[in-house]
Amino acid sequence: MHSDDKASMPAKAGRDDLKHKVVHELEEFGVLASYLALFFSALATYSMVLLKQFHISFFAYGTALLDAVVIAKVIMLGDAIHVGAKYEHKALLPSAIWKAFVFAWLVFGFRVVEETIKALWHGQSPSEALHVIRSHEMLVRTFLVFVFFIPLFIIRGLVHAMQHVRGEGNVRANIPDSARRRAS
Repeated sequence: MHSDDKASMPAKAGRDDLKHKVVHELEEFGVLASYLALFFSALATYSMVLLKQFHISFFAYGTALLDAVVIAKVIMLGDAIHVGAKYEHKALLPSAIWKAFVFAWLVFGFRVVEETIKALWHGQSPSEALHVIRSHEMLVRTFLVFVFFIPLFIIRGLVHAMQHVRGEGNVRANIPDSARRRAS
């Protein structure tokens, strides 16, 4: 082996690690955004039914999809900086409930900012904007987000535990070979 080949090996390994990390992050983001899009779209549909708005509101679904993408990124960033990691060393259920609680309030905060910006965009003063926010509706929505986040964080906790035990960072690598062959 030439000395040039030896020198390029660490650089190639670094590129492969970066490529693997980017692919893993994109897969995780896609799964999170899909899960959240399903939830926020269902919530938008439920809200329209409750309000007897039976016409299809593309704006409501567009907002639901945008919320899903933003919240998926917030969850990934929160995980990166260990938001809600207080009980990660505990059993899975208390850890998932705690993370669901923390992230639900984070979503609440983003929703307040979003509603305030919308009100300001429509020419209201900051105090009017905060007054217009329907707090009871937002609290109910936060509770629903909390409940919906519990299974999300249980599943994520199980996947991370499997990766830790197996020493692998790829979710597909954690599926047994026999299950992968059956799926093909």
